[in-house]
Amino acid sequence: MGQGTAEPDRTGERRPRQEASLTERSKDYGMTEPLVFVGTSDLSGKLRGKAFPLTALPGRLDRGMGWTPTNVMITCFDGIADGPFGSLGDLVLMPDPAAAMDLDLSGGIERVILSDIRELDGTTPWGLCGRSILKAAIIRLNGFSGLRAIATFEHEFQLLGGPPQPGQAFGLAGFSARRHLGERIMAALRSAGCDPDSFLREYGSDQYEVTIDPKDALRAADEAVLLREIVRLVARDEGETATFSPITDPTGVGNGVHVHVSLRDADGVPVTWDKDGPGELSPVAASFVAGILKYLPSMVALTAASNISYLRLTPQRWSAAYNNLGFRDREAALRICPVTGRTPDAIAQQYNFEYRAADATASPYITLAAILHAGCQGIEEGLTVAQPAGEDLSLLSSAELAARGVERLPETLDAALDRLESDRTVASFFPVQFLPVYLALKRAEIAALGTATIAERCARYLATY
Repeated sequence: MGQGTAEPDRTGERRPRQEASLTERSKDYGMTEPLVFVGTSDLSGKLRGKAFPLTALPGRLDRGMGWTPTNVMITCFDGIADGPFGSLGDLVLMPDPAAAMDLDLSGGIERVILSDIRELDGTTPWGLCGRSILKAAIIRLNGFSGLRAIATFEHEFQLLGGPPQPGQAFGLAGFSARRHLGERIMAALRSAGCDPDSFLREYGSDQYEVTIDPKDALRAADEAVLLREIVRLVARDEGETATFSPITDPTGVGNGVHVHVSLRDADGVPVTWDKDGPGELSPVAASFVAGILKYLPSMVALTAASNISYLRLTPQRWSAAYNNLGFRDREAALRICPVTGRTPDAIAQQYNFEYRAADATASPYITLAAILHAGCQGIEEGLTVAQPAGEDLSLLSSAELAARGVERLPETLDAALDRLESDRTVASFFPVQFLPVYLALKRAEIAALGTATIAERCARYLATY
């Protein structure tokens, strides 16, 4: 029927026809309904959530978006682990407009807002919300004379399916091949409120690294979540596929996430550096670092969170195989980083240490929460560290390692989970329901791999991360 004609209704009477169907009007006017995705970085480091119309944003900021407790049991392979929730319960995702991005892509604008998971009252944090868990760790650290952590996450990733680039590690040709991608990533990061620092062609096959400037702990973790999504989305828009999988080839190098941390007092004055301390660490920083070292073997299951993460955490891979402190040593689990400052003030402003036993299969919130809690525990226990020694720990016997207060990190996710489960102190860092759920989730992930070979396991993680 033509426009303006009448058609019979169910009574047999004729009524005016609508001018055009919604589909026809959409074609005529190019109509779309802008959507906003609100999400949370879950216990597998995956950003999951829901979308709603942009016009509804003011109301959603007040009342949130419905969420289901069982969603926390979704593994990185999209199976659902056995958990305590079943079909029961309701929660809300409460979007935080301070953690948002609008990413302009060829198919339109991708709008993302990071969220806390809360109870239905909209104010009570849910015990399994990673962002809320990090907030609790920040509050604990702040209790130590107002200390706060400044942090940033360095990410390595690989691009898949492109032409091979032999001999291009750190090379101009390798950089230039993806320069446009790097420039778009830098621009997208800046538009999301991040301060991009560097983009480089890394050592591995089609491997790149992107870094951003440090921020306060919560913002640093938010930016780590956004960075991963920005890289994936921009790469896809360029016809590429990016993966942050810890290792894509058992014989190759891995993709790590290096977390840089420094401490400041209530007035914002840096308190990490003391030229006379061990590794030039101040007394409070030395205790903080000592706590991380002590509890690292028990918390590595939280920061290197996949079955294949432990292929990377081996000696001679420039990752982390022992709970040791190194002075500018890229084999150390905790590395004191170099600075370019020449005056005491400039050195203090830059001085930081780097946690290297992490990758992108872990949530940035859980990773940084574990680091902060372990550091706080070190301060509470009055721990300190010895002067870092530059030596190849893989050449030492177990007795020699023990004499130095060093031990080999767990060599499989199974062993790491067992170690985590047995450590009551690390368990106390988190809400009481956290550990049983996390262990069940990760053991279900392991079970989903079945008898897959190492190469097959690498392929599965490559696809999901």
